[in-house]
Amino acid sequence: MNTMPQKHREWSWWYLLFLVEFVAALWVPFYNTIEPSFIGIPFFYWFQLAVVLGGAVLTAIVYFATE
Repeated sequence: MNTMPQKHREWSWWYLLFLVEFVAALWVPFYNTIEPSFIGIPFFYWFQLAVVLGGAVLTAIVYFATE
């Protein structure tokens, strides 16, 4: 017997932030350049790192906003 109440999660507008992350990561022609470089690192590489870090921040925002 399952006596634990189940949470029903509904769709939230906060989930659209994932779309921003998704488009930024998959739209390669946008960041397929060398310039501008940042401390000697080409744009292509530091933008990908920024997308990963930004994705973690966006995921935390969506998690805390919908919890």
